[in-house]
Amino acid sequence: MRKVLVTGGAGFVGSHLCERLLSEGCEVISLDNYFTGDKRNIVHLIDHPYFEVVRHDVTTPYLVEVDEIYNLACPASPVHYQYNPIKTVKTSVMGAINMLGLAKRIKAKILQASTSEVYGDPQVHPQTEDYWGHVNPIGRRSCYDEGKRCAETLFMDYHIQNDVRIKIIRIFNTYGPRMHPNDGRVISNFIIQALQGNDITIYGDGSQTRSFQYVDDLVEGMIRMMRTDDNVIGPINIGNPGEFTIKELASMVIEMTGSKSKIINLPKPTDDPTQRQPDIGKAKEMLDGWEPQVPLKNGLEKTITYFENLLKSGNFDTW
Repeated sequence: MRKVLVTGGAGFVGSHLCERLLSEGCEVISLDNYFTGDKRNIVHLIDHPYFEVVRHDVTTPYLVEVDEIYNLACPASPVHYQYNPIKTVKTSVMGAINMLGLAKRIKAKILQASTSEVYGDPQVHPQTEDYWGHVNPIGRRSCYDEGKRCAETLFMDYHIQNDVRIKIIRIFNTYGPRMHPNDGRVISNFIIQALQGNDITIYGDGSQTRSFQYVDDLVEGMIRMMRTDDNVIGPINIGNPGEFTIKELASMVIEMTGSKSKIINLPKPTDDPTQRQPDIGKAKEMLDGWEPQVPLKNGLEKTITYFENLLKSGNFDTW
């Protein structure tokens, strides 16, 4: 039985990963400080005999004996990571240092959940792993972008200097049930606005593009990456290459929810990327032919149902 530590285990992606690992017979420890994570995401797992919940902040060391570490801890939406930008940088950098130090001591394999944000507002399209990015180091988004870039540096240096067994993936926009309803990202924003009959707010003219992957596809990619030989370290893009404009997404959500919401345009945020699409050739080659299986419409149906139930439950305002 593999013992696995998941930092950020009560978050949107982390909770799905914990669920998957338990289904595969692993013993799982969820580590979370509950800044953006929520116990409601993992409450259905609490009674599992091989699941353990620990309230802890990765900016301070944590000692445990495990075989694998998935380092997911960090707020991932602009609303949350800009709330306390210094803490965001510390979470990425100190969290990486602490988890890498742990992996070094106990000889565990460790995966870093990096992000497509390391590419910034890309001048190369689609984005390949050898592209170094176009990031504003002093912009409003830099606490997240540069924090993740520094974490990748730390992972590579611990690998080169200390032979730590590392894996780095770069996650592109991910959606699905258990998204934080107030995280300010387009899919959760549009769905909730549509379900409540409010105006759909598009920042900019809506021509900017994103590529959306369903959370189950991401988790599958993470699991496959962790299973690779030690010589496969990444970084590897994990995302859905299907590219949609924000305006197209808004129209799709309105149609699927049957909403009468109108689309309104607001000023575009500073440094907001104009396009984002992963090249997943490396993932297909290195991860046993991995590629996304869930089309956007199918994933949106499940996500809309989740938010419908959340709104009906009366617990929406407590998030």
